[in-house]
Amino acid sequence: MKSILVIPARYKSTRFPGKPLTDILGKSMIQRVYEQCIQAFPKEDIYVATEDDRIKTHCHSLGIQCIVTSDNCLTGTDRIAEVAKLIDADYYINVQGDEPLFNPADILKLIATLDTHRGEILNGFAPILAEEDYRSVSTPKVVFRPDGRLLYMSRAPIPGNKGNQFRVSHRQICAYAFPKEALLAFSDKGSKTPLEEEEDIEILRFIELGYVVRMIEMSAVSIPVDHESDLEKVIQHLTHV
Repeated sequence: MKSILVIPARYKSTRFPGKPLTDILGKSMIQRVYEQCIQAFPKEDIYVATEDDRIKTHCHSLGIQCIVTSDNCLTGTDRIAEVAKLIDADYYINVQGDEPLFNPADILKLIATLDTHRGEILNGFAPILAEEDYRSVSTPKVVFRPDGRLLYMSRAPIPGNKGNQFRVSHRQICAYAFPKEALLAFSDKGSKTPLEEEEDIEILRFIELGYVVRMIEMSAVSIPVDHESDLEKVIQHLTHV
């Protein structure tokens, strides 16, 4: 099966404008994500997808392939669907543009699982190690069946218990593999689905459309940069490795 890897990078982030071009110890965030990806995937099949010419210019200066998509994509997954209409493939691997510490081995895990679960959406997860992350609305929590099929994802602390205690939970790792048919159906919906809208978690649109989402365990080293304050965590990790 033919696969390409797409890194969505939106300049006009509401929580952190200009995030992909933010400097992290001498390299932009998007450069750091790209350098992690090329350790596990051929660079000729990697594309940054953005809505902004500043990111395109920056990527081209680094020799990174970049596609400018429309400015009105509802989500990053809708942006990848635009790429799917331009570049044909069986699967589209998605690594988010705000994951500068992403583990390249996790890309290989996704690829190794494609043949086993053809036609399904694949998504990463890792154990939650700190109660702070369990309580944080910035951290999507994951519950799934014993065979890995996603049941639900929420910004609320799930699974819960009567004592309201943090015991065992898992968080989403924002790496995905989308089959083309499911990706286009996602985009063709044309609007967010009710649970997706309420939770602000786009993977729920696939669940609401009736697709199987299978969770793949990944490394817990990933530190997504949702807010500018998250940069300090990334810098601390990089300076203490």
